[in-house]
Amino acid sequence: MPRTVIAPPADPARRAWLARTACGFGGLALAGLTANRAAAAPHLPPRARRMIFLFMAGGVSQVDSFDPKPRLDADDGKQFPFRDLRSIAKTGKSPPQRVMRALWRFAPRGESGLPVSDLFPAIGRMADDLCVVRSLHTEGIAHGPATLFLHCGATRAVRPSLGAWLDYGLGTENDDLPGFVSLAPSLGNGGPRNHGSAFLPPVHQGSVVGRAGVPIPEAGLRNLATARQGALADAGRDLRAALSAAQASVRPGDRELEAVIAAGELAARMQVAAPAVFDLARETPETLALYGIDGGPAEKFGRQCLLARRLCEAGVRFVQVNYSDDSNNPAWDQHSDMPKHALHARATDVPVAGLLADLKRRGLLEDTIVWWGGEFGRTPYAQDDGTGRDHNPAGFTVWLAGGGFRAGHVHGATDDFGHHAVTDRVHMHDLHATLLAALGLDHTRLTFRHAGRDHRLTDVAGRVEGRLFA
Repeated sequence: MPRTVIAPPADPARRAWLARTACGFGGLALAGLTANRAAAAPHLPPRARRMIFLFMAGGVSQVDSFDPKPRLDADDGKQFPFRDLRSIAKTGKSPPQRVMRALWRFAPRGESGLPVSDLFPAIGRMADDLCVVRSLHTEGIAHGPATLFLHCGATRAVRPSLGAWLDYGLGTENDDLPGFVSLAPSLGNGGPRNHGSAFLPPVHQGSVVGRAGVPIPEAGLRNLATARQGALADAGRDLRAALSAAQASVRPGDRELEAVIAAGELAARMQVAAPAVFDLARETPETLALYGIDGGPAEKFGRQCLLARRLCEAGVRFVQVNYSDDSNNPAWDQHSDMPKHALHARATDVPVAGLLADLKRRGLLEDTIVWWGGEFGRTPYAQDDGTGRDHNPAGFTVWLAGGGFRAGHVHGATDDFGHHAVTDRVHMHDLHATLLAALGLDHTRLTFRHAGRDHRLTDVAGRVEGRLFA
């Protein structure tokens, strides 16, 4: 940054001189406060520059989507042959459970022949771009702990979210936009902690756009640029800088104040930059249709996915696209009505496939990671002999695309019933470590000193699963 020299004016009117010097010092102070937002050097050669996380809250059934199990068809209705430890933990007893077949037919898709069920026909057409991890397992059997573990690497302790760690480790690619954006997050199951910064500097917390169940407020972000131009706007920015510098000078080292000041400055810059990014009307009718933005069931999530592409294109490092709601049983949590999975698939299948296709044709998929998945999967047996499935953190599926990951590939396996991960197991800490590595960050070196020890996203565990990379 060039050195700034401040000299008194020729006519040394005291108020005018103080106003000028205050604004000058304000610029210096604010530059210092926002210096840690600049892009940082990675630890490793990065395979990707950015990531989009498509969070399917509630837990998609792996045995109905990406992990076919013929044994379920053969044993449909029979008593499940293993004791259910989750039922024991909840009730103190192990009631009989009945095997439940997959409700959707599986078929090989694409040239790779990767199996995808009829639940996701559009995603199935993109099978050759998917790296499917069938052997994921995690911590937490309830939505709250498991969702926190997915986002923060801890079930109870207050820890920074993945997006905050990425913003802390890599910084932003566009000073006029946040480095981490969460689209329509839920207030439940961890709420703001899932996009929070915890003990990291508050400036790294996620910027929230919208909330669960409510369409992204595109119209409210229009026409801001013209309202923030001209001499009056410049004077307002100078005054704000002066006031912020005065506050910072009497409260040095106050991270919350620094975050407030930085957020205010970012908001001012976003008033000019954000309207163009959020204006989906700039897209062609063909692109809107690709995302399912046509008034049908995929309209709302399609807008989120298209906005995620536009944010990444504009330099946002990490975008989380939430498919959730604010209830205690979020979205995909079908304990008593598995056929309802079809409702959520109709809302998300076309937008997700459209996002992959759009990134690919624009040359963005090569250095963008797309991660699809929920906090856990579902059991291969019917819950309480009904038509739903219970939570299953012991073995479930997520998939990755782009960003140097193997395409048209399946990694790991669950047992014959799809209940436990048994082959080439991947723990959630391992997945976090692998995602960080793909972005050039060594999870053992991405640390922050707090309360007397160095903390990291993967705590004292995690390994990079190199076999997922091409």
